[in-house]
Amino acid sequence: MAVTRRFDLTDEQWPVLEPLLPEPSRRGRPSLWSKRQSIDEIRWRVHTGAP
Repeated sequence: MAVTRRFDLTDEQWPVLEPLLPEPSRRGRPSLWSKRQSIDEIRWRVHTGAP
């Protein structure tokens, strides 16, 4: 069971947003974080005003 935070996208919101994100265009090592984790972090920073 995954731990969700208050600002994370719900399972119902994610399928709506995912097709709008661009596909990775570079080769090489994969990202350390999933697209969903990146979006959740961006939303948290915008909401809290963290630098």
